[in-house]
Amino acid sequence: MRAMRIHRLVPLTSSSAPLVLETIATPQPGQAELLIQVHACGVCHTEIDEIEGRAAPPVLPMTPGHQVVGTVIGEGPGCQLGLAGKRVGVAWIHAACGNCKWCNSERENLCPDFVACGRDAPGGYAEYMVAKEQFVHAMPPTIGDCEASPLLCAGAVGYRSLRLCTLANGETLGLTGFGASGHLVLQMARFLYPDTGIYVFARSAKEREFAAELGAAWTGDTKDKPPQPLDAIIDTAPAWLPVLSAMENLAPGGRLVINAIRKEANDRDLLLQLDYDRHLWREKSMSTVANVTRNDVKECLRLAAEIPLRPHVTEYPLEQANEALLALKKGHVKGAWVLRLV
Repeated sequence: MRAMRIHRLVPLTSSSAPLVLETIATPQPGQAELLIQVHACGVCHTEIDEIEGRAAPPVLPMTPGHQVVGTVIGEGPGCQLGLAGKRVGVAWIHAACGNCKWCNSERENLCPDFVACGRDAPGGYAEYMVAKEQFVHAMPPTIGDCEASPLLCAGAVGYRSLRLCTLANGETLGLTGFGASGHLVLQMARFLYPDTGIYVFARSAKEREFAAELGAAWTGDTKDKPPQPLDAIIDTAPAWLPVLSAMENLAPGGRLVINAIRKEANDRDLLLQLDYDRHLWREKSMSTVANVTRNDVKECLRLAAEIPLRPHVTEYPLEQANEALLALKKGHVKGAWVLRLV
């Protein structure tokens, strides 16, 4: 089978081309595993973190990709759900132990033995992959392969972030950064909280225009002041400046939820500018999102079918994965980008 694999950890540039297109053996499903023919796989900023070493795979080479939609074409021994021939999705959560206090309290995303798809186990930048039967998801029949793909990460982690905001209908919500996750969260929030005003902070004028098209009440640059303090803000940017700006823009009792697997080290000195009165006082709070649970993915897919939610996607062939990731790093993305294989 064909696969795009990471062989070395390097800065992603126009000349580095860190993913190598190879022909490798098709994997075989083990105990309670499924063999999946990949139709589409979303392109995520986490893949850049893997390639550049901030979230490095434990072994190389590694096939990245964790927003996978495909058809089950084989079952290993012990499979019991009858998924052969069915269309399924595979998300960032490839496996968890199922026995620790986190798994037993519906927080399997915090499991110390959490296994990430495309980082700790081969993912969907390939024609075929294997996944554990208990960790795949039935896909809504009304949503196409490429449109469904971003729901498995950008959508699911966005849904988890929105839930952690503990938002009440009519409160104000801010979104910093407006990529794949942000454009889905905005649509989910408008459906779940129809009286909530949504305020979008983005460096790119095109992203701000896109947010306005999707119904944002206000858009501005990262450093701009919204018309009023906000009750909750979700930060999806890989930098520290939006965190500082968001904390300053929160209303008393406001909540900041950081939805980013890593923050860039080159601007962390900005935290030295943290001012207690402006950024923290009056019971403002900050939390982070770590991974997703299977239930996050399940609920996101259910909600997407109900709204109906249709991600804006740009398609690339598998062999152009390097180009897609570089464009994502440079911020040349509207909505989500997806590798189409079938």
